[in-house]
Amino acid sequence: MSEPGAVGERPPHEPGHAAAVEHLDLDTLEGGLAVVLASPQDGGRVELIVRRPAVEQRELLEEATLDTEQGLVGDCWSTRGSSSTPDGSANRKHQLTLMNVRVAELVAGGRERVPLAGDQLYVDLDLSADNLPPGTRLAVGTAVVEISEDPHLGCRKFMDRFGKDAHRFVNRKRERVLNLRGVNAMVVSGGVVRTGDVVRKLT
Repeated sequence: MSEPGAVGERPPHEPGHAAAVEHLDLDTLEGGLAVVLASPQDGGRVELIVRRPAVEQRELLEEATLDTEQGLVGDCWSTRGSSSTPDGSANRKHQLTLMNVRVAELVAGGRERVPLAGDQLYVDLDLSADNLPPGTRLAVGTAVVEISEDPHLGCRKFMDRFGKDAHRFVNRKRERVLNLRGVNAMVVSGGVVRTGDVVRKLT
């Protein structure tokens, strides 16, 4: 496996850093929606793989292993727990999150800040509910993942990093069916995924 590129314990533009980032306004974000809607419905590509070894840490990978128990191997999903389960344990339906790279680059203002969104796989693929309803299975590299019915919505951290208008843009009801914030998924067949791999619908 190739060596990861660490983005750091706190990415450069995390809240609390001195560097100011100009957030895009809603009109600008809406102006980029046509590019997002042109994403392929099938046969897309894995554009970025991001591992989170700990909270607020990011590693850019060229290759990663997806596992049915661990999710993305080395990611903190399995150890950080979840408020969505009765006992606070990790929610298997949230093993992975996939985000459309066109949306991510739009709200982030470019690819450099995309990992701040906090997702593991950034793909050039239409993630809308019409194209990928819950239960849809995708071949991602040699692994297979299944889209969860649990929605993936922008949180406070997303708003802090990309602005109030970006938070509103991905969460508005009329855009929510497009899954602009991304989708939750679980690994149903383990394997290896690399940047540039094709993402294919299986069901």
